[in-house]
Amino acid sequence: MMYRISHPAKTLKGSVALSSSKSESNRVLIIQALCKDRFEITNLSNAEDTVILQKILNAANASAINEITYDVGGAGTTMRFLTAYFATKPGTYILTGNHRMKQRPVGILVEALRALGADIEYLEQEGFPPLQINGKHLTGGEVEMDGNVSSQFISALLLISPEFQNGLVIKFKGEVTSRPYINMTLKMMQEFRVYGMWQDNIISVSKQNYYKKSDANYEYKVEADWSSASYWYALAALSKETDFMIKGLKRPSLQGDGMVADMFTFFGIKSEFLEEGIRLTKINLKEEHFGFDFSDCPDLVQTCAVVICALNISGFFNGVHNLRIKETDRLTALQNELTKLGVVVEIENDTSMKLTPPSKLHQPKLINTYDDHRMAMAFAPLAMVLDSISIEQPDVVKKSYRNFWSDLKHLGFVIEDVNEE
Repeated sequence: MMYRISHPAKTLKGSVALSSSKSESNRVLIIQALCKDRFEITNLSNAEDTVILQKILNAANASAINEITYDVGGAGTTMRFLTAYFATKPGTYILTGNHRMKQRPVGILVEALRALGADIEYLEQEGFPPLQINGKHLTGGEVEMDGNVSSQFISALLLISPEFQNGLVIKFKGEVTSRPYINMTLKMMQEFRVYGMWQDNIISVSKQNYYKKSDANYEYKVEADWSSASYWYALAALSKETDFMIKGLKRPSLQGDGMVADMFTFFGIKSEFLEEGIRLTKINLKEEHFGFDFSDCPDLVQTCAVVICALNISGFFNGVHNLRIKETDRLTALQNELTKLGVVVEIENDTSMKLTPPSKLHQPKLINTYDDHRMAMAFAPLAMVLDSISIEQPDVVKKSYRNFWSDLKHLGFVIEDVNEE
């Protein structure tokens, strides 16, 4: 399956109601499962990862079977959060996933959980899913972790930390990356009366319980997704004219990817925060060279890489070390697909990437997505600067932004379902 995307006018006008935050939704679902009080969640994400997580949590809660297998497919956050969650729940659980999931390392999280008293076994390759988790009440205690590991490992531990008899202390070795995602987890825990302390290189959480606020009508409303907003910022930056409203976003936000609003001022986009959302308009382009450390916002790398190349801006991207273990090897995927556009891509020690675009982008025959939702959505904005852009496996967007293609159609994009030539 392949989509060919084009836009006759090359302008972005109108509005879009964004999908809800997958990151926020997945965290609040784990909190809901552990909370002493029942509460409702509104505006929950319809992303595939969130749908799978909610389905498994509901099934596990209803099941009386002592041993059961759950398949997370390609949902990385779901695999990591459930590994920690099931470790605290008496019973035997087998967690598996698709072929790519079995290649994504989970050993750092498993070893940390084992150090805290968990009983987890690898069923195939050491350090990778599938896992057999023999859940039980955990004592907790102290673990030491490298600061540059995936924030999902750290968040998985933090979310279950109130269940530990002796609480949790995480000591980081080296500089901590992806801080905004860890801060999001801690702030959401505070919303439900669990308090942690992050001082220097140590996070500590004592034994507590999740409780909802005393308001009888309390419900948790998930914010719109800033990561999804980044693709609309990219479309705005590459369009000839922009007067566009993204609904449902706010500032301040729990989401670290909210920094996209400030980042895109360098690419000629002004963000005006209004009651219903954010209005995007054009301003003068500032950059001839772009340099940024993406350690705190790795999900923005693909979007920004495509944008700077389309704007004929050279760039240096630091802090890209975690991109090798995402839905695909994103560094290699970016190198392969940007090269089709005529961009020179240099990857240095898996930690940085240098991009040198051609004076005029080449017209690629096809953009491959590598079963990665962000590859599809990051390259789609090229429809604003090329006659069209063809993208394979367009359905991968359902992992985080199920309505992406229909939203584009609503705003004047022509999307043709064509066979590969």
